[in-house]
Amino acid sequence: MPKTPNNMPKSMSPPRYPDSQDIIAKLRFLPDEGQIWLGEQRVILMQVQTMATFRKEIINTMGIKRARGFFMRLGYYSGIKDAELAKEVRGQDMSIEDGFMTGPQLHTLRGLVKVVPIALEIAPEKQHFYAEFEWQDSFEVATNDTVLDHLKEPSCWMLLGYACAYSSQFMNQEIQYREVECRDCGDERCRIIGKPAQEWEDHEAFAALFREDPLIDELYELQSRIAYLEDDIARHRGDEEHRPIGKTPAFLGVLDLIDRAASSDVPIMLLGETGTGKEILAYRIHQQSDRANAPFIAVNCAAIPPELIESELFGVEKGAYTGAVQSRAGRFERAHGGTLFLDELAELSPRAQAALLRALQEKQIERVGGQTSQHVDVRIVAATHGDLAQRVEDGRFRADLFYRLNAYPVVIPPLRERRDDITLLATHFLERFEQQYRIKTLGFTDQATAALQAQTWPGNIRELQNTIERGVILAGENKSIDEKALFSHLKSYPARAERGKLLTSGGYIQTDSEHDNQANDAFLRTLCEDILAQGIGLEKLEETMLEYAYHESKGNVSAAARRLGLSRAALDYRLKKREMG
Repeated sequence: MPKTPNNMPKSMSPPRYPDSQDIIAKLRFLPDEGQIWLGEQRVILMQVQTMATFRKEIINTMGIKRARGFFMRLGYYSGIKDAELAKEVRGQDMSIEDGFMTGPQLHTLRGLVKVVPIALEIAPEKQHFYAEFEWQDSFEVATNDTVLDHLKEPSCWMLLGYACAYSSQFMNQEIQYREVECRDCGDERCRIIGKPAQEWEDHEAFAALFREDPLIDELYELQSRIAYLEDDIARHRGDEEHRPIGKTPAFLGVLDLIDRAASSDVPIMLLGETGTGKEILAYRIHQQSDRANAPFIAVNCAAIPPELIESELFGVEKGAYTGAVQSRAGRFERAHGGTLFLDELAELSPRAQAALLRALQEKQIERVGGQTSQHVDVRIVAATHGDLAQRVEDGRFRADLFYRLNAYPVVIPPLRERRDDITLLATHFLERFEQQYRIKTLGFTDQATAALQAQTWPGNIRELQNTIERGVILAGENKSIDEKALFSHLKSYPARAERGKLLTSGGYIQTDSEHDNQANDAFLRTLCEDILAQGIGLEKLEETMLEYAYHESKGNVSAAARRLGLSRAALDYRLKKREMG
């Protein structure tokens, strides 16, 4: 085993560590919550004996060669994360040498090993790097002392993988280390040397250790082939964008309900808040039915102006009205033999409701401006986020149409009631947007994951999807998606970033992440009490809000709709109904 390389600097004073208080300040203990954080990464305390047992099982199961690569990759991932932390804490305020020393300090801080610097020389403009460190009291040597015989070869695998990854990520070039001395080999100490990869003769073979071994490669290859075939089938059948994701009992109960009814022709009504994935579930109904090979046609009733909804649903003949320059099939015709999904059903105009009821009763449609009827065989799935029963009671929706479409209602739980599904959905969207934008991130930080699960998600899955897309774009290539990338655009972000118990010199500080929501709820309750006490009815309240939003937006319907949380078409309909627009 070589003790010193030929190109080791002849005279180089040992580098010194910067003061560690800025790193220690990033360490937070939350004993009441069972959490420890270092920056945005959640960490754990683990007994060396436990790690020793784990190491022994891996070696016995995979063999020395594969185990070595496994533990080096484990350390490699940790090193990448710490390089991000080092750049964040010290990247702008210190010399490159002092900033680099963050990694060895973090290794020591975690209790993995005492890192004693011997030499460090960095010249980024020349792509030059040389580092030499001594490892004292390596935890990996200690694990071998407790449950394994000495391996007779360098055994600080995780530490070595960490050093390679940390240095490569910090320097933006591939750096490789070798453990040129190791106590497991009978040496008096453990010592490592790091240089640019190409300066090591065996750098290609060494780099292969950070890739999965042939057995794992083979498994991944098989998984990749299966995934490709599944994706190919999904693309062929239009499934990929319409695959429901979830494992919570509430969501699985919804899937069970729709699967039970899918093979029948009973109309299904999907009830749930905006953004809960009603179209995806409608497509699931279609795919589970005998109509799966026929068309699935979706129409958002709120997005179509009331005067055009009939022509959209039933088609139009040439010359039926100004602008009808050619005949056109409607959604019913296009869905013949398959499924028609009517989203935002509550927004249909009274005239459109009557026409829809007639089509459902007679299974006949007539194009606008047409003279003949034609038979259609369509399975209806409808959806609404409003209280349709209340609209029936108020006289704003036809009772006979409601009872025909509400034969099999299914209530979709909002995302805040599906906490265990948030991470699954976030991971799904992460993979989709990484592929779409051709960006490979390092995934979510633990704190970002915790923040995702803590949100109330008023916009449900659609809001989550938009948030993940933003995170992927802001994080960029080979970076972690942190909480700031996801939520910094929200006014309440600073409060969320400080949630939990933060370790300070004066003790623990408890901040309440639910404070804003509680305050809003209290305000709304007080407002409702005042409105009811004044004898103001719902119709009058809605009319006043519409009028106020419209005039405050200076007649801009789109701006007023955004303020009211409505689509432009929905607000336009309400304004025309009250002759306000």
